[in-house]
Amino acid sequence: MSTWKTTMDDDQMDELPAFEPPHPGEYIRKDVLPALGMTITELADHLGVTRATLSALVNCKSDLSLEMAQRLGMAFRNGTRFWFTLQTQRDIWLAEKQKKVRVRPLKWSPTPDAA
Repeated sequence: MSTWKTTMDDDQMDELPAFEPPHPGEYIRKDVLPALGMTITELADHLGVTRATLSALVNCKSDLSLEMAQRLGMAFRNGTRFWFTLQTQRDIWLAEKQKKVRVRPLKWSPTPDAA
């Protein structure tokens, strides 16, 4: 039976990727729309959202919602997780950079699996 490591070493806790992950809207603006030859209005119509909603995302004025991730995942056939992971990676990076949360680590030892 394999064992999963559920803790991080102290040196791993402070590691951040060197660069801020891009906003999901940046991908849509710089890569997706030009590749499709579509406007924000055309893509918004296809996704079933307002132009204002998609424009806010594309211009990085709003974060990607789970519903929008679902719509994009269906439209591009790459799944909700792909799009939502982009937002999550960015959110985690920003939160860890701010380091507002302080909690002392628990001292514990994992118990062996019950047979």
